Amino acid sequence: MHMAEWRRNLCVLFVVQVLSVAGFSLVYPFMPLYVAELGVATRGSVAFWSGLVFSAQAVTMMLSSPVWGTLADRYGRKPMLIRATIGGAVMVALMGFAQSAEQLVLIRTFQGLLTGIVSATSAIVAATVPKEKSGESLGLIQTGLWVGAAVGPLIGGVVSEAFGYRASFWFTGAALALAGVAVIFWVKEDFERPAPQKRVKFWESYRDLLRVPDMPSLYWVSFLQSLGRSVTMPLLAFFFVELLSSSEGAAVLSGLSIGAKAAIGSVSAVYLGRLSDRIGHEKVLTAGAAFAILVYFFQTFVTNAWQLLALQALIGVSAGAIMPATSALLNLRTPRGAYGTTFGLSNSVSAAGRMVAPMLGAAVFPLIGMRGVFGVVTIIYVVLALAALYVWRKSAAEVPVGAATRVAGD
Repeated sequence: MHMAEWRRNLCVLFVVQVLSVAGFSLVYPFMPLYVAELGVATRGSVAFWSGLVFSAQAVTMMLSSPVWGTLADRYGRKPMLIRATIGGAVMVALMGFAQSAEQLVLIRTFQGLLTGIVSATSAIVAATVPKEKSGESLGLIQTGLWVGAAVGPLIGGVVSEAFGYRASFWFTGAALALAGVAVIFWVKEDFERPAPQKRVKFWESYRDLLRVPDMPSLYWVSFLQSLGRSVTMPLLAFFFVELLSSSEGAAVLSGLSIGAKAAIGSVSAVYLGRLSDRIGHEKVLTAGAAFAILVYFFQTFVTNAWQLLALQALIGVSAGAIMPATSALLNLRTPRGAYGTTFGLSNSVSAAGRMVAPMLGAAVFPLIGMRGVFGVVTIIYVVLALAALYVWRKSAAEVPVGAATRVAGD
Protein backbone atom coordinates (compact mmCIF):
# COMPACT_ATOMS: atom_id res chain seq x y z
CA MET A 1 0.00 0.00 0.00
CA HIS A 2 1.39 3.40 -1.01
CA MET A 3 2.17 6.04 1.61
CA ALA A 4 -0.70 8.29 0.51
CA GLU A 5 -3.17 5.39 0.80
CA TRP A 6 -2.21 4.25 4.29
CA ARG A 7 -2.18 7.82 5.57
CA ARG A 8 -5.64 8.43 4.07
CA ASN A 9 -6.82 5.19 5.66
CA LEU A 10 -5.42 6.35 8.98
CA CYS A 11 -7.25 9.69 8.80
CA VAL A 12 -10.56 8.06 7.91
CA LEU A 13 -10.16 5.44 10.63
CA PHE A 14 -9.41 8.17 13.17
CA VAL A 15 -12.74 9.82 12.32
CA VAL A 16 -14.49 6.44 12.46
CA GLN A 17 -12.99 5.84 15.89
CA VAL A 18 -14.16 9.23 17.18
CA LEU A 19 -17.69 8.78 15.81
CA SER A 20 -18.11 5.25 17.09
CA VAL A 21 -16.69 5.76 20.58
CA ALA A 22 -18.55 9.06 20.98
CA GLY A 23 -21.72 7.30 19.89
CA PHE A 24 -21.37 4.41 22.33
CA SER A 25 -20.32 6.64 25.25
CA LEU A 26 -23.06 9.16 24.46
CA VAL A 27 -25.67 7.00 26.18
CA TYR A 28 -23.63 6.02 29.25
CA PRO A 29 -24.46 9.00 31.52
CA PHE A 30 -28.20 8.38 31.49
CA MET A 31 -28.35 4.61 30.95
CA PRO A 32 -29.34 3.84 34.59
CA LEU A 33 -31.99 6.57 34.40
CA TYR A 34 -33.31 5.04 31.18
CA VAL A 35 -33.54 1.65 32.89
CA ALA A 36 -35.53 3.26 35.72
CA GLU A 37 -37.83 4.95 33.21
CA LEU A 38 -38.47 1.68 31.36
CA GLY A 39 -39.14 -0.28 34.52
CA VAL A 40 -38.76 -4.01 35.18
CA ALA A 41 -41.36 -6.33 33.67
CA THR A 42 -40.38 -9.49 35.55
CA ARG A 43 -38.44 -9.62 38.84
CA GLY A 44 -35.43 -7.91 40.32
CA SER A 45 -34.52 -4.36 41.23
CA VAL A 46 -33.76 -1.51 38.86
CA ALA A 47 -30.19 -1.48 40.21
CA PHE A 48 -29.79 -5.17 39.34
CA TRP A 49 -31.01 -4.73 35.76
CA SER A 50 -28.98 -1.55 35.38
CA GLY A 51 -25.87 -3.54 36.26
CA LEU A 52 -26.82 -6.21 33.73
CA VAL A 53 -27.19 -3.57 31.02
CA PHE A 54 -23.49 -2.78 31.39
CA SER A 55 -22.11 -6.25 32.06
CA ALA A 56 -24.08 -8.18 29.40
CA GLN A 57 -22.37 -6.34 26.56
CA ALA A 58 -18.90 -6.90 28.05
CA VAL A 59 -19.50 -10.64 28.51
CA THR A 60 -20.69 -11.29 24.96
CA MET A 61 -17.95 -9.09 23.48
CA MET A 62 -15.37 -11.06 25.42
CA LEU A 63 -16.72 -14.29 23.93
CA SER A 64 -17.27 -13.10 20.36
CA SER A 65 -14.16 -11.00 19.72
CA PRO A 66 -11.81 -13.95 19.12
CA VAL A 67 -14.27 -15.38 16.56
CA TRP A 68 -14.51 -12.09 14.67
CA GLY A 69 -10.73 -11.77 14.80
CA THR A 70 -10.24 -15.14 13.10
CA LEU A 71 -12.84 -14.30 10.45
CA ALA A 72 -11.06 -11.00 9.80
CA ASP A 73 -7.87 -12.87 8.92
CA ARG A 74 -9.81 -15.18 6.59
CA TYR A 75 -12.12 -12.73 4.82
CA GLY A 76 -10.65 -9.27 5.44
CA ARG A 77 -10.54 -6.69 8.22
CA LYS A 78 -12.62 -4.11 6.36
CA PRO A 79 -15.74 -6.36 6.24
CA MET A 80 -15.39 -6.87 9.98
CA LEU A 81 -15.27 -3.13 10.60
CA ILE A 82 -18.35 -2.63 8.42
CA ARG A 83 -20.12 -5.36 10.39
CA ALA A 84 -19.16 -3.71 13.69
CA THR A 85 -20.25 -0.18 12.73
CA ILE A 86 -23.48 -1.04 10.92
CA GLY A 87 -24.37 -3.76 13.43
CA GLY A 88 -23.74 -1.31 16.26
CA ALA A 89 -25.89 1.31 14.55
CA VAL A 90 -28.84 -1.10 14.31
CA MET A 91 -28.50 -2.38 17.89
CA VAL A 92 -28.17 1.06 19.47
CA ALA A 93 -31.10 2.43 17.47
CA LEU A 94 -33.21 -0.53 18.64
CA MET A 95 -32.47 0.43 22.26
CA GLY A 96 -34.52 3.55 21.67
CA PHE A 97 -37.56 1.32 21.06
CA ALA A 98 -37.11 -0.88 24.17
CA GLN A 99 -40.19 -1.24 26.37
CA SER A 100 -38.60 -2.78 29.45
CA ALA A 101 -35.28 -3.24 31.18
CA GLU A 102 -35.25 -6.88 30.10
CA GLN A 103 -35.53 -5.94 26.42
CA LEU A 104 -32.72 -3.43 26.85
CA VAL A 105 -30.45 -6.08 28.36
CA LEU A 106 -31.26 -8.45 25.49
CA ILE A 107 -30.38 -5.80 22.89
CA ARG A 108 -27.16 -4.95 24.75
CA THR A 109 -26.29 -8.66 24.71
CA PHE A 110 -26.59 -8.75 20.93
CA GLN A 111 -24.65 -5.49 20.70
CA GLY A 112 -21.69 -7.19 22.38
CA LEU A 113 -21.91 -10.06 19.90
CA LEU A 114 -21.96 -7.81 16.82
CA THR A 115 -19.65 -4.92 17.67
CA GLY A 116 -15.92 -4.61 18.34
CA ILE A 117 -15.03 -1.46 16.44
CA VAL A 118 -11.85 -0.68 18.38
CA SER A 119 -10.25 -4.06 17.65
CA ALA A 120 -11.36 -4.02 14.00
CA THR A 121 -9.91 -0.54 13.51
CA SER A 122 -6.64 -1.50 15.19
CA ALA A 123 -6.36 -4.62 13.02
CA ILE A 124 -6.67 -2.60 9.78
CA VAL A 125 -4.14 -0.04 10.97
CA ALA A 126 -1.70 -2.75 12.06
CA ALA A 127 -2.01 -4.51 8.70
CA THR A 128 -1.53 -1.41 6.53
CA VAL A 129 0.92 1.00 8.19
CA PRO A 130 4.71 0.61 7.99
CA LYS A 131 6.06 -1.09 11.08
CA GLU A 132 8.26 1.89 11.95
CA LYS A 133 5.08 4.01 12.23
CA SER A 134 3.24 1.57 14.52
CA GLY A 135 3.44 3.66 17.67
CA GLU A 136 2.45 6.92 16.00
CA SER A 137 -0.42 5.35 14.02
CA LEU A 138 -1.90 3.29 16.83
CA GLY A 139 -1.39 6.27 19.14
CA LEU A 140 -3.55 8.35 16.79
CA ILE A 141 -6.24 5.67 16.87
CA GLN A 142 -6.02 5.69 20.66
CA THR A 143 -6.42 9.47 20.55
CA GLY A 144 -9.63 8.97 18.57
CA LEU A 145 -10.86 6.73 21.36
CA TRP A 146 -10.08 9.34 24.02
CA VAL A 147 -11.64 12.17 22.01
CA GLY A 148 -14.80 10.16 21.44
CA ALA A 149 -14.97 9.21 25.12
CA ALA A 150 -14.59 12.88 26.09
CA VAL A 151 -17.22 14.41 23.79
CA GLY A 152 -19.73 11.53 23.80
CA PRO A 153 -21.10 11.97 27.34
CA LEU A 154 -21.27 15.75 26.87
CA ILE A 155 -23.31 15.40 23.67
CA GLY A 156 -25.44 12.72 25.32
CA GLY A 157 -26.34 15.00 28.19
CA VAL A 158 -27.37 17.81 25.84
CA VAL A 159 -29.37 15.56 23.47
CA SER A 160 -31.16 13.71 26.28
CA GLU A 161 -32.13 16.95 27.98
CA ALA A 162 -33.40 18.49 24.75
CA PHE A 163 -35.08 15.52 23.06
CA GLY A 164 -35.33 12.71 25.65
CA TYR A 165 -33.50 9.46 26.26
CA ARG A 166 -34.89 7.58 23.26
CA ALA A 167 -33.79 10.25 20.79
CA SER A 168 -30.23 9.91 22.12
CA PHE A 169 -30.12 6.26 21.03
CA TRP A 170 -31.34 7.17 17.56
CA PHE A 171 -28.76 9.96 17.36
CA THR A 172 -26.07 7.45 18.32
CA GLY A 173 -27.30 4.98 15.72
CA ALA A 174 -27.04 7.66 13.05
CA ALA A 175 -23.45 8.47 14.10
CA LEU A 176 -22.46 4.80 13.89
CA ALA A 177 -24.17 4.41 10.52
CA LEU A 178 -22.22 7.42 9.26
CA ALA A 179 -19.01 5.77 10.46
CA GLY A 180 -19.98 2.60 8.58
CA VAL A 181 -20.60 4.53 5.36
CA ALA A 182 -17.17 6.18 5.72
CA VAL A 183 -15.57 2.73 6.01
CA ILE A 184 -17.42 1.39 2.97
CA PHE A 185 -16.42 4.23 0.64
CA TRP A 186 -13.07 5.53 1.91
CA VAL A 187 -11.17 2.77 3.68
CA LYS A 188 -9.01 0.66 1.36
CA GLU A 189 -7.56 -2.74 2.16
CA ASP A 190 -5.34 -4.83 -0.11
CA PHE A 191 -6.42 -8.20 1.22
CA GLU A 192 -5.82 -11.61 -0.30
CA ARG A 193 -7.76 -14.49 1.16
CA PRO A 194 -5.55 -17.35 2.27
CA ALA A 195 -5.94 -20.54 0.26
CA PRO A 196 -8.21 -23.11 1.96
CA GLN A 197 -5.28 -25.47 2.51
CA LYS A 198 -3.36 -22.68 4.28
CA ARG A 199 -6.16 -21.71 6.64
CA VAL A 200 -5.42 -22.41 10.27
CA LYS A 201 -8.18 -23.83 12.46
CA PHE A 202 -9.71 -21.51 15.04
CA TRP A 203 -8.10 -23.00 18.14
CA GLU A 204 -4.81 -23.59 16.39
CA SER A 205 -4.58 -19.92 15.39
CA TYR A 206 -4.82 -18.79 19.00
CA ARG A 207 -2.57 -21.57 20.24
CA ASP A 208 0.10 -20.50 17.75
CA LEU A 209 -0.40 -16.83 18.62
CA LEU A 210 0.12 -17.43 22.34
CA ARG A 211 3.36 -19.28 21.57
CA VAL A 212 4.86 -16.13 20.07
CA PRO A 213 7.44 -14.64 22.47
CA ASP A 214 5.99 -12.01 24.83
CA MET A 215 2.41 -12.37 23.56
CA PRO A 216 1.00 -13.81 26.83
CA SER A 217 2.73 -11.04 28.80
CA LEU A 218 1.29 -8.37 26.52
CA TYR A 219 -2.20 -9.79 26.88
CA TRP A 220 -1.76 -9.68 30.65
CA VAL A 221 -0.78 -6.03 30.28
CA SER A 222 -3.96 -5.40 28.25
CA PHE A 223 -6.11 -7.14 30.86
CA LEU A 224 -4.52 -5.34 33.81
CA GLN A 225 -4.74 -1.94 32.10
CA SER A 226 -8.44 -2.46 31.37
CA LEU A 227 -9.05 -3.74 34.89
CA GLY A 228 -7.09 -0.97 36.60
CA ARG A 229 -8.68 1.95 34.79
CA SER A 230 -12.21 0.54 35.17
CA VAL A 231 -12.29 -0.36 38.89
CA THR A 232 -12.73 3.19 40.16
CA MET A 233 -15.08 4.55 37.47
CA PRO A 234 -18.44 3.49 39.03
CA LEU A 235 -17.26 4.64 42.49
CA LEU A 236 -15.54 7.93 41.78
CA ALA A 237 -18.62 10.11 42.31
CA PHE A 238 -19.02 8.65 45.82
CA PHE A 239 -15.48 9.70 46.72
CA PHE A 240 -16.13 13.22 45.49
CA VAL A 241 -19.19 13.29 47.76
CA GLU A 242 -17.00 12.21 50.67
CA LEU A 243 -14.36 14.86 49.97
CA LEU A 244 -16.92 17.62 49.46
CA SER A 245 -19.02 16.49 52.45
CA SER A 246 -22.00 17.01 50.16
CA SER A 247 -23.50 15.58 47.00
CA GLU A 248 -23.71 19.06 45.51
CA GLY A 249 -21.15 19.41 42.75
CA ALA A 250 -19.95 15.79 42.99
CA ALA A 251 -21.49 14.75 39.67
CA VAL A 252 -20.00 17.78 37.93
CA LEU A 253 -16.51 17.11 39.28
CA SER A 254 -16.81 13.41 38.42
CA GLY A 255 -17.74 14.27 34.85
CA LEU A 256 -14.99 16.89 34.69
CA SER A 257 -12.41 14.33 35.82
CA ILE A 258 -13.46 11.96 33.02
CA GLY A 259 -13.24 14.75 30.46
CA ALA A 260 -9.86 15.99 31.71
CA LYS A 261 -8.46 12.46 31.72
CA ALA A 262 -9.69 11.91 28.17
CA ALA A 263 -8.30 15.24 26.94
CA ILE A 264 -4.84 14.64 28.40
CA GLY A 265 -4.90 11.03 27.19
CA SER A 266 -5.74 12.10 23.64
CA VAL A 267 -2.77 14.48 23.49
CA SER A 268 -0.29 12.20 25.22
CA ALA A 269 -1.22 9.17 23.08
CA VAL A 270 -0.02 10.92 19.92
CA TYR A 271 3.17 12.34 21.43
CA LEU A 272 4.12 9.20 23.36
CA GLY A 273 3.23 7.01 20.38
CA ARG A 274 5.77 8.90 18.28
CA LEU A 275 8.29 8.81 21.11
CA SER A 276 7.93 5.04 21.44
CA ASP A 277 8.69 4.63 17.72
CA ARG A 278 12.01 6.38 18.38
CA ILE A 279 13.18 5.07 21.74
CA GLY A 280 11.33 1.75 21.99
CA HIS A 281 7.78 0.75 22.86
CA GLU A 282 8.94 -1.34 25.81
CA LYS A 283 10.53 1.68 27.50
CA VAL A 284 7.43 3.84 27.10
CA LEU A 285 5.18 1.01 28.30
CA THR A 286 7.25 0.50 31.46
CA ALA A 287 7.50 4.22 32.16
CA GLY A 288 3.73 4.62 31.72
CA ALA A 289 3.07 1.80 34.19
CA ALA A 290 5.50 3.33 36.73
CA PHE A 291 3.78 6.72 36.38
CA ALA A 292 0.37 5.08 36.92
CA ILE A 293 1.64 3.51 40.15
CA LEU A 294 2.60 6.94 41.49
CA VAL A 295 -0.64 8.62 40.40
CA TYR A 296 -2.93 6.01 41.94
CA PHE A 297 -0.81 5.72 45.09
CA PHE A 298 -1.06 9.46 45.76
CA GLN A 299 -4.85 9.30 45.33
CA THR A 300 -5.06 7.29 48.53
CA PHE A 301 -3.90 10.39 50.45
CA VAL A 302 -5.93 13.20 48.84
CA THR A 303 -7.64 15.59 51.25
CA ASN A 304 -9.82 17.62 48.90
CA ALA A 305 -11.73 17.24 45.65
CA TRP A 306 -9.38 19.36 43.57
CA GLN A 307 -6.40 17.17 44.43
CA LEU A 308 -8.39 14.15 43.29
CA LEU A 309 -9.42 15.93 40.10
CA ALA A 310 -5.81 16.81 39.24
CA LEU A 311 -4.55 13.28 39.86
CA GLN A 312 -7.43 11.79 37.87
CA ALA A 313 -6.47 14.00 34.94
CA LEU A 314 -2.86 12.76 35.13
CA ILE A 315 -4.08 9.20 34.62
CA GLY A 316 -4.50 10.24 30.98
CA VAL A 317 -0.70 10.49 30.66
CA SER A 318 -0.15 6.91 31.80
CA ALA A 319 -2.98 5.59 29.61
CA GLY A 320 -1.58 7.55 26.66
CA ALA A 321 1.69 5.70 27.15
CA ILE A 322 0.47 2.20 28.01
CA MET A 323 -2.28 1.65 25.46
CA PRO A 324 -0.53 2.72 22.20
CA ALA A 325 2.74 1.06 23.27
CA THR A 326 0.93 -2.21 24.02
CA SER A 327 -0.89 -2.10 20.67
CA ALA A 328 2.36 -1.37 18.84
CA LEU A 329 4.14 -4.28 20.53
CA LEU A 330 1.26 -6.61 19.69
CA ASN A 331 1.48 -5.40 16.09
CA LEU A 332 5.22 -5.95 15.83
CA ARG A 333 4.97 -9.47 17.25
CA THR A 334 1.98 -10.52 15.16
CA PRO A 335 2.72 -13.31 12.67
CA ARG A 336 2.06 -12.38 9.05
CA GLY A 337 -1.65 -12.22 8.27
CA ALA A 338 -2.85 -12.71 11.87
CA TYR A 339 -3.75 -9.12 12.75
CA GLY A 340 -7.46 -9.84 13.23
CA THR A 341 -6.65 -12.76 15.53
CA THR A 342 -4.21 -10.66 17.55
CA PHE A 343 -6.45 -7.66 18.10
CA GLY A 344 -9.60 -9.75 18.44
CA LEU A 345 -8.06 -11.53 21.40
CA SER A 346 -6.82 -8.19 22.74
CA ASN A 347 -10.37 -6.83 22.62
CA SER A 348 -11.65 -9.95 24.37
CA VAL A 349 -9.05 -9.60 27.12
CA SER A 350 -9.89 -5.92 27.60
CA ALA A 351 -13.61 -6.76 27.81
CA ALA A 352 -12.79 -9.34 30.48
CA GLY A 353 -11.06 -6.59 32.47
CA ARG A 354 -14.12 -4.34 32.17
CA MET A 355 -16.32 -7.22 33.28
CA VAL A 356 -14.27 -8.07 36.37
CA ALA A 357 -13.59 -4.46 37.43
CA PRO A 358 -17.09 -3.53 38.74
CA MET A 359 -17.26 -6.74 40.77
CA LEU A 360 -13.81 -6.11 42.26
CA GLY A 361 -14.69 -2.52 43.12
CA ALA A 362 -18.03 -3.52 44.64
CA ALA A 363 -16.29 -6.16 46.79
CA VAL A 364 -13.47 -3.93 48.04
CA PHE A 365 -15.30 -0.62 48.53
CA PRO A 366 -17.57 -1.65 51.47
CA LEU A 367 -14.61 -3.22 53.30
CA ILE A 368 -11.81 -0.66 53.03
CA GLY A 369 -13.40 2.39 51.42
CA MET A 370 -12.40 4.34 48.35
CA ARG A 371 -8.85 4.93 49.53
CA GLY A 372 -8.44 1.20 49.80
CA VAL A 373 -9.78 0.82 46.25
CA PHE A 374 -7.03 3.14 45.02
CA GLY A 375 -4.54 1.00 46.93
CA VAL A 376 -5.80 -2.11 45.15
CA VAL A 377 -5.50 -0.36 41.77
CA THR A 378 -1.93 0.65 42.69
CA ILE A 379 -1.11 -3.02 43.23
CA ILE A 380 -2.68 -3.88 39.86
CA TYR A 381 -0.35 -1.42 38.15
CA VAL A 382 2.65 -2.78 40.07
CA VAL A 383 1.91 -6.18 38.52
CA LEU A 384 1.45 -4.49 35.13
CA ALA A 385 4.81 -2.74 35.50
CA LEU A 386 6.51 -6.05 36.30
CA ALA A 387 4.99 -7.59 33.17
CA ALA A 388 6.15 -4.59 31.11
CA LEU A 389 9.64 -4.83 32.58
CA TYR A 390 9.73 -8.53 31.71
CA VAL A 391 8.83 -7.74 28.08
CA TRP A 392 11.48 -5.00 27.97
CA ARG A 393 14.24 -7.27 29.28
CA LYS A 394 13.36 -10.10 26.88
CA SER A 395 13.08 -7.81 23.86
CA ALA A 396 16.80 -7.04 23.96
CA ALA A 397 17.59 -10.63 23.04
CA GLU A 398 14.69 -11.45 20.72
CA VAL A 399 13.60 -10.18 17.29
CA PRO A 400 9.82 -9.55 17.04
CA VAL A 401 8.11 -12.06 14.78
CA GLY A 402 6.31 -9.52 12.64
CA ALA A 403 9.15 -7.03 12.41
CA ALA A 404 11.50 -9.43 10.69
CA THR A 405 9.18 -10.35 7.85
CA ARG A 406 6.73 -7.52 7.34
CA VAL A 407 6.49 -4.75 4.85
CA ALA A 408 3.95 -1.97 4.72
CA GLY A 409 0.59 -3.15 3.46
CA ASP A 410 1.17 -6.85 4.29
